[in-house]
Order: sequence, then structure tokens, then C-alpha cells
Amino acid sequence: MVYCLKTNSAPNLKQQMSYNEIKTTIDIGNGRHIEISTGKLAKQADGSVVVKQGDTMLLATVVSAQEPKPGADFLPLSVDYQEKYASTGRIPGGFLRREARLSDYEILISRLVDRALRPLFPEDYHADTQVMISLISADKDIMPDALAGLAASAALAVSDIPFNGPISEVRVAKVDGQLVINPLLSELERATLEFIVAGTAQDIVMVEGESKEISEAEMVEAIEFAHQTIKKQVAAQVELSQLAGKTAKREYSHEPSNPELRDQIFAATYDKVYQVAKTASAKHDRSEQFKQIGAEFVQTLGEELDEDTAFLVKKYYHDVQYDAVRNLILNEGIRLDGRDSRTVRPIWSEVDYLPAAHGSAVFTRGETQSLTSVTLGAKDDEQLIDGAFIHGYNRFLLHYNFPAFSTGEVRPNRGPGRREVGHGNLAMRSLKQVLPTGDENPYTIRVVSDILESNGSSSMATVCAGTLALMDAGIKIKAPVSGIAMGLITDEKTGKYAILSDILGDEDHLGDMDFKVTGTEKGIVACQMDLKINGLKWEVLTQALEQAKEARLHILNEMQKTIAAPRADYKPHAPRIVSFSIDKEYIGAVIGPGGKIIQEMQRETGATIAIEEIDGKGVVQVFADNKSAIDDAVRRIKAIAAKPEVGEVYEGKVKSIMPFGAFVEIIPGKDGLLHISEIDWKRFETMDGIFNVGDIVKVKLLDIDKQGKLKLSRKALIPRPEKNEA
Repeated sequence: MVYCLKTNSAPNLKQQMSYNEIKTTIDIGNGRHIEISTGKLAKQADGSVVVKQGDTMLLATVVSAQEPKPGADFLPLSVDYQEKYASTGRIPGGFLRREARLSDYEILISRLVDRALRPLFPEDYHADTQVMISLISADKDIMPDALAGLAASAALAVSDIPFNGPISEVRVAKVDGQLVINPLLSELERATLEFIVAGTAQDIVMVEGESKEISEAEMVEAIEFAHQTIKKQVAAQVELSQLAGKTAKREYSHEPSNPELRDQIFAATYDKVYQVAKTASAKHDRSEQFKQIGAEFVQTLGEELDEDTAFLVKKYYHDVQYDAVRNLILNEGIRLDGRDSRTVRPIWSEVDYLPAAHGSAVFTRGETQSLTSVTLGAKDDEQLIDGAFIHGYNRFLLHYNFPAFSTGEVRPNRGPGRREVGHGNLAMRSLKQVLPTGDENPYTIRVVSDILESNGSSSMATVCAGTLALMDAGIKIKAPVSGIAMGLITDEKTGKYAILSDILGDEDHLGDMDFKVTGTEKGIVACQMDLKINGLKWEVLTQALEQAKEARLHILNEMQKTIAAPRADYKPHAPRIVSFSIDKEYIGAVIGPGGKIIQEMQRETGATIAIEEIDGKGVVQVFADNKSAIDDAVRRIKAIAAKPEVGEVYEGKVKSIMPFGAFVEIIPGKDGLLHISEIDWKRFETMDGIFNVGDIVKVKLLDIDKQGKLKLSRKALIPRPEKNEA
């Protein structure tokens, strides 16, 4: 830890500007350190810090309003992570050439931080709160996302905003068989698991990541390993807040209370709510009955209700539902739809539902349904990723859509929100692990999941429907993947708990955990866990993973009844791709000046052609939805890239005529000399009348001299006449 007071001054100014910078350093092993400092930048924010590892620097600020907006009954928290392009020495693309709306990558990091922070704000704190994290400098091998949660929590730690933290986030990966904290970007290529883990000094609050079919024990080991470093980072934040003198938090009163009204509501409605929860009715029926009970109680209070009382009635009646549903599960083992804790809802699925799509599937589990399609595209369909830190191309896209009608609501369609981006990313990470690689998959693949019904775990329905649709499309995935969402209900007073398989939407809302796990028969490929309680024991986590495995395998078995393996071939109407290599010296000839040749071939054949240099070779992909177009394009490209071979016979075109012979183009761009003496066995004194420019003539390549000049012969293809003995 270093405390630094530094004064900056300018000789022509009467007043001096100064700042007090406070720093603390965290050792994360292998000679690597993270530095947290405050007091130098953004001092008008309620809290601000700079987190630095290597050349990577994040500026995190937090501001919270002093009073809530009228009627607010929740925490209006916004978390935004944004990368400054200058941090990597790049200028943004696009017309404006400036940072615009957040990219999907930035949204995903914002969600990681949000999900770790949100559960730890006091339940009765309702002031507008904004956390902003900016990447202001970047080391190309140090990933900033693993530092974002630490930066946000540290900014809260040096503020007076009420917060039950600190928390921190780290990336844990297994590289070359060893667990590593915050590995380098170059090391992740060799990782068999990669998770972002967030937690306090006592507990884990969030996990998200992917892996290569690992066991449940490996996952628990990785999370425990990550928690050891989280404890160090939390301790450093506590030290920093003490040095900054920010241990006292602001006083607030954001909601009224009325214990008598609370007791009255519980007495009048609890038993009724409990009985409705016990009837195992459908989602909308149950919701209407709950509303009716609440409305009947409101009528007993009279026609006029002040705002505070109306607010409290809503809050306390929610508490009634919360307690009734949880107690029903803990005391009687009965869930809202009548299942026990381990049973998965009924499943039905179908493939080839959309006749014009390249692959499609419908997957329905209970009241959750996904209609998923697969589209196969060419290299030109790759997604360009133009971020400050991550930029390149993506050949596998998965888009998740959640329209309002899926829950029977009316809501304007404003495009995908953060939730949709996050759910789609989890499904994408799951299916990516089993996709064929290299030459086995020449396509750009887009999977689209449209959620048509939703009552819990629609992202896991997307994983299952995506697997079925990929197999229906003929994509040779390594193994089918299924997913399950696990829940948890606990009672701290009695120590009772129940782990729930395949949770409903209400069980997610009223429960203590949302733990999504995806995998094959061999092991886990991705996960996403959010906790709303303190004190998840490791044995409970292990039990949840084992129960998730049981449910995952059950779902896989149901899916295999619909389609057990990828189709032997693509659909008849699906596009085909032919890949082959040419010498790199011919890449320019195939493309032509300004792309003239390749554009002409695409226009005339109807095929899409992509060519790039890989490992010293020109790799060509020809993409079309009919064989004749592909054959025509391949023939033309091979003709351009063909190497003349001595002894081969060619049909060439006469390009020019000279007194001593004719120049014949035997392959595009390659002319050879057909000397007058090699035209026929008989002697010609002149070239007049023998050929015209444009004539097609069959010739044999006799020789290629040291200068690369081609010697052709037509005479060699004509039988030699017998000599006249007379």
C-alpha cells in the first residue's frame, strides 16, 4: 500500500491545484499485481477509482441520487461498461468515427458486473444509482472484463453509498491442466474451462463461463480456487476505503413502514395464497387468482388509499406470496405446478418444422417453447466485430428473441435488450463447444431462437432447440447438448433447503438461486449462476450440480427420441460449399484488377467466391445453392490458377499472329508460341490464311524454357504422313 500526496502547480496561476492519491496493490500470483487508486480522477463523483494491471487501466465511477423518485419501489441501478478506442490505439469504424451505443461484448460485461452488485444493495434503497466503467488503456494480452467488477465495487467502497459489499470478480481458467487466475488472452486458447466468478469475502454470488465437457467436481474446484483470490481483492477494497476515510455510509429513508398493516395483510391473505399455490394451476390462472385475493383485501381498506399505504399493500402482499410459495415447497415438497423438486416438466419436440429453412426445430418444455432455425452462409456472411479490445470475424451467430406475446403481455418491440443479449450469449457458448471445426465446417452458421411461450428457463429451451435444429440441418456436431435451470429455496432459521430442477418463472422470481447448466453426456459445457442469498454451502452447490446432471441427461434422452444424430447430408435446398487451394501467386489473377475477374465470375455463375491467403496457400471457397453454378465457378478458377504442364494437350485461343507463328492462350493469362514450323508437317512459307485471331486450336506443350516461355506444337498431334518412295 502506498499513500501519495502530490501537488501540481502552474507558475502563472495564483491558486494551486492538488490531489491526494491513495493506492493499494493486490498480488494475484505469478509475479502479477493489480493496483487500485483513488483521489486523482473524477473527484466529483460519489466514488471513483482506477484499477490497473500491466498497461490495462479501468476508470470506474459511481453516483447515486440523494432521494428516490416518487413511487419507486425498487433499485434503479444502471451499469455501463464502455471501451475507449484510444485505449488500444484505434479509431472507431462507421460514419461518425466515435464511440456509439454499447456493443454486445460491452453489454455482456455490463451484465456481469450488474448481476454481482445488484443483490448486495439494501432492499429498501431506491435512489437512482449509476455505475460507469471505462477502459482507458489496454494491454492486448490482459483481458479487462475480469477487472470490471473489482473496479465497480472499489468505486462503491470509497463512496458513501449504502452497499453490503465489497465484491470482486476474477476469471479462473484451467490452462495446461493447471488452474490460473486472470490468465492472459493468449493462454485462453489452451484452456479447458473458463469462468468469471464473483463473490464477497464469505460467499459466491455469480458464475458464468464455458468449458470442454468437464465434470461437476472440476467446476466446484475451479469456483473454490477463484474464491481465494476474491477474498484478497475484497480485503484490499476494505483497506482502501479506510485509507480514504469512507467507512461511514449515508443515512436514508426510502420507503415507509407499517408493521400493523403487514400483520393485517398476512392474516387476511396468507392462507388463501397458500391454497392457490397448492392447486397446481396453470401460470395465468394462478396469477389471476393471486390478483383477485389482493384486490379483495384492498377493498376492505376503503375506497381512498394514500400513496404510502398503497405502496405498502403492494410490498407486503408480495411478501405474502414469497413466504407462501417457499413454505409450501419447504414444508410439503409441493411446487406451484404440482411437481416434486426433481421432476422435469413434460417435453415434446419436432424437427424440420420450417420447410424452407436449412434446419429447424420446435422444443417445448411445460409452458416454455422455442422455435429455432439454422441458416448456412458463406464466408461473406461472417460477422465483423469492431471493438476496441476484441475485433475480428465471427462465423457462429446465435440470436435470441423474446417477444412480449410469449408471456401474454403487450410491449413495444424495441429490438433486443440486455437480457436477450445475455441469454443468447449463454446458448451460443453452449453450442459453440460442439460445433465441427476447420474443414469439417466451411459454413458461417446463424441460429435464431424465437421464444413463443415462456414460463421459466427459455435460454435452456434455446440450447435444446438449437441442438435439434443443427442436427436437422446436417451440421456434424460432436454431441447433442441440453440445458437445465436449477433453483434453490432456503430457510436460514430452520436450515431447511430445497433444490429445484427446471424452475418456473415464479420460482426464479421468488427463489434464492438461478443456476443454468448445459452439457453433453460427457460433461458441462457452459453455466450461468446468480445467487440472491448469502451463505451457499459448497455441499449444496455440489448437490445442485449432481441434480442438474440427472435432469440434463433426462432431457437429452427425450431429445434423442426426435432426432438422435445429425442428418447424413444437408437439405436439398441448402447451399453447398466447395473448398480447395491454389498457389498464392495466382490469388491476384483470380481477383483481377480492382476485383474485376472475381466479380465477373460471381455475376455470370451465380456463385459466391471467397479467397484468402492462409499458411502460404490461396484458400478458395465457392458457395452456391446449385451444383452447376459451383462447377462452373470452380472450372474457371482452376483454369486461371492452373500451371502449364509439359506434355499436356490444351485447347487454346489464338491471341495474335506474327510472321513467325501465332501466340496461343492455353490457360487464362498464359500464352505460348506456336511456331510456323510446328503448325503442320507440311512447310508454310507465310502465316497468311492459316489462322484468325480468336480461332480455337488444339496444341501440345512441348517445353518451358528458363524464362518461362511456352513452346507449343500442333504438328505433334497430327499423324506424320508416310514418305513417298517415288
